[in-house]
Amino acid sequence: MTIASMARKYEPRTLPEGPRVATTAMIASLAAEGYESVSAPFGHALVDLATSDDRVVGMSADLAKYTDMHILANAMPERFYQMGMAEQLLMSAAAGMAREGFLPFATTYAVFASRRAYDFIAMAIAEENLPVKICCALPGLTTGYGPSHQATEDLAIFRGLPNMVLIDPCDATDVVGMVPAMAAHDGPVYARLPRGKVPEVLRRHKPDYRFELGRAQMIREGGDVLVIASGLMTMRALDAAEKLAADNIGVAVLHVPTIKPLDRATILAEAARGGRLVVTAENHTVIGGLGEAVAGTLLQAGVTPQFRMIGLPDAFLEAGGLPTLHDMYGLSVDRVAEAIRGWL
Repeated sequence: MTIASMARKYEPRTLPEGPRVATTAMIASLAAEGYESVSAPFGHALVDLATSDDRVVGMSADLAKYTDMHILANAMPERFYQMGMAEQLLMSAAAGMAREGFLPFATTYAVFASRRAYDFIAMAIAEENLPVKICCALPGLTTGYGPSHQATEDLAIFRGLPNMVLIDPCDATDVVGMVPAMAAHDGPVYARLPRGKVPEVLRRHKPDYRFELGRAQMIREGGDVLVIASGLMTMRALDAAEKLAADNIGVAVLHVPTIKPLDRATILAEAARGGRLVVTAENHTVIGGLGEAVAGTLLQAGVTPQFRMIGLPDAFLEAGGLPTLHDMYGLSVDRVAEAIRGWL
């Protein structure tokens, strides 16, 4: 560590006004007040899939318990492979399993897949267009353990990789729906993975919602602002929309669970409606993620609404309790509502 970096590390931080909630840095589930939750939806959905498809196998790099893969490991131990703390080996072995006709679901933390194992994913899986399904916990700012565990740039890394489909699910409904959709897709998929107790968000706002690969869906209508969101930030956008409704500000929320391929047609149609402020919201750096993908889509089509982005800064983030960090970096409900209100 250089003298300059030490100075930055220990310099005072200015936080928004308001109460602070003390939590440990690593928590299983994000705060989701008012929502029911489902325990380990990925693990149970994978067992359901494996029951009906003999090709399905589960693999993990010593993180089965922390990616909900332990559900499959306990239910079908003969279909589970523990690869140890060796993410490059995990991805290479998954590629080999796919070549032999299996349908491997490989789990680790998002930082380890996107940084440590990238070249192995690119050469062994993506270039060969193999049906390996990579499901990664702790995406974006979902842990307080600092830059070693915060995968704030994973979508940017994988967006540039040919053949790779990217999914950023919001809730348990998305997770349960994405598992069979991933299996049905004939090629590699990278999915961010909420784990532990995962909230049920989308069906509270849209009872008939179901996940569809490659499709964005309007969850809430509103005439003043259109928020185009993915993952955790769809929940935060919906909650912020309810707060803003008290000020007679109508906020529509378009949920985009598939980052690549992007549902360009739906995004363009909604962004062109009614002169609304268009805001993207993502649990990812503003560099190379949903926001820039949407901006590029709009500009290329000649659709030019007033446009803003909510996302993480182009920086290595602090360690600490998640509620405090989400407030600090603008991902909390109050900060999202405050930002939208300020742009109007």
